[in-house]
Amino acid sequence: MSLDATKWPIFSLLEPSFIATIRMACVLGSAGNEAIVITNDDEVYSLGSNCSGCLGLGSDAMSGLEPRKVEQLCKKNIVSFAYGSGPHVLATTNAGEVYSWGHNGYCQLGNGSTNQGPTPTPVTSSLLGKRITAIACGSHHSMALSSEGEIFAWGQNNCGQVGSGTTSNQPTPRKVTACIGSKKCISIACGQTSSIAAFDTGEVFGWGYNGNGQLGLGNNINQPNPCRLVVLNNVFITQIACGYAHTLGLTDEGSLYAWGANSYGQLGTGNKANMISPVRIAVDLGRFVEIAATHYNHLSAALTQAGKVFMWGQCRGQSVTSPLETKFGSMHDTFAYFGSPPVTYKPLEVGNMENSCVTESFRKAFDDPSTCDIKFSVEGRHIHAHKCVLKIRCEHFRMMFQSEWLETDKEYLTTLTKYTEPSSNTYTRILLISSLKKPLGFWIWPIHTARVR
Repeated sequence: MSLDATKWPIFSLLEPSFIATIRMACVLGSAGNEAIVITNDDEVYSLGSNCSGCLGLGSDAMSGLEPRKVEQLCKKNIVSFAYGSGPHVLATTNAGEVYSWGHNGYCQLGNGSTNQGPTPTPVTSSLLGKRITAIACGSHHSMALSSEGEIFAWGQNNCGQVGSGTTSNQPTPRKVTACIGSKKCISIACGQTSSIAAFDTGEVFGWGYNGNGQLGLGNNINQPNPCRLVVLNNVFITQIACGYAHTLGLTDEGSLYAWGANSYGQLGTGNKANMISPVRIAVDLGRFVEIAATHYNHLSAALTQAGKVFMWGQCRGQSVTSPLETKFGSMHDTFAYFGSPPVTYKPLEVGNMENSCVTESFRKAFDDPSTCDIKFSVEGRHIHAHKCVLKIRCEHFRMMFQSEWLETDKEYLTTLTKYTEPSSNTYTRILLISSLKKPLGFWIWPIHTARVR
């Protein structure tokens, strides 16, 4: 599958032969007028207006609609990009290295200076020896998440968005530790001047600008240190996303929450009133599996387990105050057609679309009662699973579901509470679809104590 250039104007003049080689693309800029692409042979190209050197082509490079090679990133196995509205750009490699370039008036490149970065350079300092697995950018600040669950932040800090306890700009990456302690972060996101993080405990913390309630703390007070969203105590948040001044959260059970600015209906509450605390939305639309927003605009999108894409917020000049079902097959289409500006909310992985179809199907089938043929009860909660998947994933289950085992014809297993994982969501994902460093059998020893009903 190749990139559909008709959806993104910035690509409309590219030769079809070049488009066919693209495996990853991202669109940025104040008008969706800049782009970076990676080809199948790991060459990186950029095109567009080159505002503040964000194309990474050097100080003498002019704007242009023809793709030009970004030499510093070629053959580096880049796996993701993030970009601020300055603009500045971050990129991560498969090895966990971070590169930065572009606007740097607030130290958002993390190189210790405020000099503009015309070409990509490694972000070192406190990131040395760390494997960075995720990156995020606000307007003029940056965040990085390490494989160990640590959060690093740097750049503009006028509202406390770096989480250092002060409002002084941070010239190099600094580990965010206040109020978090040793908690392991699993997801990070940036609004224009705010920061949000979700942890493996299901908790969410926010810091930075809070004038519209985008931190979800029940007030409008800026926070220079991370603060926990106590309203979400009884749910387990697995995904977060930030728009310009609003925030979305998705639970392990597929419930959708929103809070913050709502002048365009971007919260999906059916009105335009700001919410200073998280509120559940789209209750009757089914189970959601993915959410999307970008600090570049006021648009929200979500994907249901049934594959339906919903959008709401500022949709090309129109205010849509409740989730609206679209005919799109991808949330990327929502931002291409209705984003103002039309920018990608995350890099568009073109070359992996076909290869990810099976994985995506399994993810959508996660804990789906309509297709399951066995149920587990973990701490009182039913978890719907599929025997064939469990047999493929683990030798233990392959033996358990053989004809001589009692469990073979059973549809309901109950695990003993004292042996279960602290989160039933974590437990289920381990059983079915997680990508694990240890063999799956390492994690399923509680099943040895299961009793059959």
